[in-house]
Amino acid sequence: MNFSSEDIETRAQKAKQLFAEGFNCSQAVVAACADLYDIPESLSLRLSASFGGGIGRMRMTCGAACGMFLLAGLENGNIVHGLPKAKLINYALVQQLANKFQQENGGIICAELLGLNGNPPQQKLPCPDMVANAVRIYLTTLNNLK
Repeated sequence: MNFSSEDIETRAQKAKQLFAEGFNCSQAVVAACADLYDIPESLSLRLSASFGGGIGRMRMTCGAACGMFLLAGLENGNIVHGLPKAKLINYALVQQLANKFQQENGGIICAELLGLNGNPPQQKLPCPDMVANAVRIYLTTLNNLK
């Protein structure tokens, strides 16, 4: 499957819209791509619900990044027992996605991205752009793998 720049941007904007409707970062990213894996949007929203706010609002790994990682598992996660190489392939994809996300966004930790670690904190809300960027990174990375 090869994604056109138009398809990538349409999905990125869908993620932004889902976030604007009140879904968390992870939900927005996963739901914007769920149809690629024949997963109903409602199920994608439930599966990714716990990863928003930096995993359960603990401000750890960014929910948009977690959404990409969940999608990576749908793309090539190991479903057969005893295939360690398959596990390594998935981990390599996750690491590639994480590195690209860090390069483009300046980090992967929710609290840092929100500016909550400063003294005083400089709170900002980059989440709408983060979810769109996560979708772009994910789909562009898939294009480059094929």
